[in-house]
Amino acid sequence: MSLYGTMRTGVSGMNAQANRLSTVADNIANANTTGYKKASTQFSSLILPSTGGAYNSGGVTTDIRYSISSQGTFTYTTSTTDLAINGKGFFIVEGADGQEYMTRAGAFTPMDDGTLRNSAGFTLMGYPYSSTEDPTIVINGFAGLEKINLASGELNVKASESGYLHVNLPSNEAHPYSKATSLVAYDSLGNTRKLDFTYSTTATPGEWNLSVTYTDDSGAIHDMLSPTPDTAIVASPAAATQEALSFDTSGKLTNPTDISTFGMTIGGGELNALNISIGGDTGGSTQLASAFAAKGDIDGIGPSGVAGYEISDDGIVYLKYENGDMAPKYRIAMANVQSPDNLKPLPGNVYTQSPDSGVVVMGYAGNGGYGTILSGALEDSNVDIAEELTSMIESQRNYTANSKVFQTGSELMEVLVNLKR
Repeated sequence: MSLYGTMRTGVSGMNAQANRLSTVADNIANANTTGYKKASTQFSSLILPSTGGAYNSGGVTTDIRYSISSQGTFTYTTSTTDLAINGKGFFIVEGADGQEYMTRAGAFTPMDDGTLRNSAGFTLMGYPYSSTEDPTIVINGFAGLEKINLASGELNVKASESGYLHVNLPSNEAHPYSKATSLVAYDSLGNTRKLDFTYSTTATPGEWNLSVTYTDDSGAIHDMLSPTPDTAIVASPAAATQEALSFDTSGKLTNPTDISTFGMTIGGGELNALNISIGGDTGGSTQLASAFAAKGDIDGIGPSGVAGYEISDDGIVYLKYENGDMAPKYRIAMANVQSPDNLKPLPGNVYTQSPDSGVVVMGYAGNGGYGTILSGALEDSNVDIAEELTSMIESQRNYTANSKVFQTGSELMEVLVNLKR
């Protein structure tokens, strides 16, 4: 047995406990840091070979681990842009260096340029939203991401494209009978254009005709079911193209389930061709022995400024306009790796992939195993103060015990030196 080895073993133990105290200090300091994941010190024995009956004292080594996959509790706030992930995954943020990182710290604040930045200065990233299809994701990389921007200094306009109109046509009315109702659509300039839908009986029970017309400022009537609606028919709606409607014996519309109008240019703006749903399995048009009734709507947004925003649990960012309309603009991107606890932590409570974490896999909230997004909430640190204080006391006592080993070895060395005297 070597006295020097005993002293080195004591030093090894003190260094190991110092490392543990360092992680405890970090954890306690960040107990209130949003999205912080605690660090812990794992100990491993270091054994040296013994020869000739002499024991060589070894020591202890340490390894720092992070509980990144352990979810914290939630604190609810009044800010829509405070975000938390309930489940697996990370937000994608961009640093001042232009590089993308992963984080669970979702305390985002709208900046003067419209971007969302958290308290560490990282900007939230996402994909432009499409109502027809999800954007193509680069599964193992951050290509295609954009900074989410809520700014919209200009007035917003969205031309109408589709809608629905469900009516009840009174089956007990004598032929001839007609009834009209209207829906408002928006052209490309944000002007409102009133479309008139006229329902008329035919000589055959269970069959009706439908015409769709638009009356311009001069009083001229345009046939919206005609391929040339720009040419006014200058007559009553009865002269317009008729769409035949058929109902079965239970009063349900059987054909068609939707109608399509043609586009036309009005006052320098373009009124798009519209697809109007008039039937369907639930809530479609009917022919029953009751009074005429109608409900319907056409999409589109007239000139309106942004009044606020909302974020859904699947990460779609909606802009809310002054007229009450909401328009989806972005979809928040999420990422994950095969071994989150092996990610490399960096200042600012962000992470990058490491050789042991696996590659980054992209996705959306609520899909493919990713968690949902909570708007108006923040994920708390997963640090348990009671546990950390207990670890602090243990480390203090163990440090003292290891120092006693070093002190004893030093005293024995002094005895050995004094033998010569």
